[in-house]
Parts: sequence; structure tokens; C-alpha cells
Amino acid sequence: MITDYGALLTEWRAALSRRADVADALALWTVVLEGWTRWPAGQVRPLAWSAAECRARWERGQSLLADATPDLPREPIEELVGPMMEHLAAVAPDAGESLQRFAEGWDGGTVGPPDLLPGAGKESADRLSLGATLPGFLALAGLRPALEAYLERCRELPEGVWKPGGCPWCGGLPAYGDLVEDGRRRLACHLCGGLWIAPRLRCPFCENWESRDLVRLVGEGTDEGYFIEACRACHGFLKGVDRRQRWNAGAPIIEDWVSPHLDLYAAREGYWRATPSLVHLAPAG
Repeated sequence: MITDYGALLTEWRAALSRRADVADALALWTVVLEGWTRWPAGQVRPLAWSAAECRARWERGQSLLADATPDLPREPIEELVGPMMEHLAAVAPDAGESLQRFAEGWDGGTVGPPDLLPGAGKESADRLSLGATLPGFLALAGLRPALEAYLERCRELPEGVWKPGGCPWCGGLPAYGDLVEDGRRRLACHLCGGLWIAPRLRCPFCENWESRDLVRLVGEGTDEGYFIEACRACHGFLKGVDRRQRWNAGAPIIEDWVSPHLDLYAAREGYWRATPSLVHLAPAG
């Protein structure tokens, strides 16, 4: 089922009302969600693989997009990427030159939606000339509705089939990790909207199973029920919420975006985040 972006925006605004102290800083995500609500239906032809075809790829440890080529509509995606670029230029002035090069490449046809996909590769990264951080913001803003529509018929993931740490549908890295009502760990991909069950005692970034390397920092007070999972081997981290304690917690993407203070804490402890965060836009030092 495709996300109801109108309902998600309503949930986001309610979350912002509870975090009035940082609402201005979170305006970037409002821009993204408002854009998603304007996505025109019928722009993308869904992937029509059978359950068996999907399973065969997952059993090989291959995400669906690693072996599929979605026809991504340029103009509707541009309508989503443009506002994000404007906001990034405003909050990260040092990125202005890089964003200008990206805009010129986009207008000239040398850069397009496929360059923003998780598996685009080094050649695309070189064409984007945006460094390590900015492409993730543009991909998230521009591709989510298209990828969700493309993958909507292939969401039935048999339990235990998928082994890698990344998203089984788009191949992106997870952005959030819940503990659901039965105690299992559920990872979330904000790029395509995928949700899947994953082992609790494994780093999704370096796939390290050594329990001595896995750190879990638990929130207290107003953050009770929230946590940070980090890996001492690769220093990657994920935020999450224990839904057995926070039964009324919101959608993973909302809980993620409304808690930048936890990203900042993890960064100060020496851990890195693989997916876009406002911390990535903070001035160095």
C-alpha cells in the first residue's frame, strides 16, 4: 500500500506542534512532505514481477532495483528536487556552487533521476559533483513517491529470506529501526518506504554480529522508549523506538525527523549516519 502523504503531513505537523522549540530548524522536512502530497498519480508503471521472481533475487541477496530499471518521470521529480535545492542553498551556503553545477547538469540533460538511485555508482557520483551528503537529500525528496509507486506490487517479503542489511526493494541503507510489539526489530527505508524485519544483534551497515561491538544507548525522561543503536566496528548508528513502551509512537519517518537531538548526540559520540539528517547540514565544528 502506498503511503498516504496527506495523512503523513498531518502527522508531521502534529509532531511539530509538540516540538515548537525546534520547529523552524525542521522546516526542510516540511518542504519535502508538502512536495510529496502534490505528486501526480499514474506517473510510474509498477514493477510487475511475480512473488517467485522477487524471492529468487532476495535469496541471492539482491535488491529488486539492482536488477530492474524504473522509468522515472523527469518533470514531476524536478518539481520535488527544486524546492529541496533552494532550501539546501539557504541552510548550507557552502553547497551553493555544487548545487548550481547539479542544476546545470540537470537542465542540460547530463544528470537525471537515475543518477540519484542507490546503485547509481561512482560514475553518477562524479557527474553529480555534490560530495557525500547532498545527493541523499535530493534523492529522498525527489524519488520517494516514484519508487513507492514502482515497487507497490512487490512488497510481500517472505520472513527470513532477506539477509543483507540494506533495503530489499531499493537497496538503500536503513534510516530507522523500531522494536515492534512482539519484540522483533523492524528497519525502515525512507527512500522507498520499505519496512522489513531484521536481526536484532547485527549491524545493518557492516553486518557485524559481534555483540561486544554493538552499543545501545537508551533515552530517559521525555526520550524514554527511544534509543540509538551503534556499531563500534564501523561506527554507524540508527535511531529507533521501542513500540512496546511508546505504543502511540508515529510513523518511523516522523519519529526520525522530529528527533535531530539524538542524531547530534550520536555524532558527538563519534558515530556516523548513512541517511540524510539535519546534522549533516550543521557547520563543521
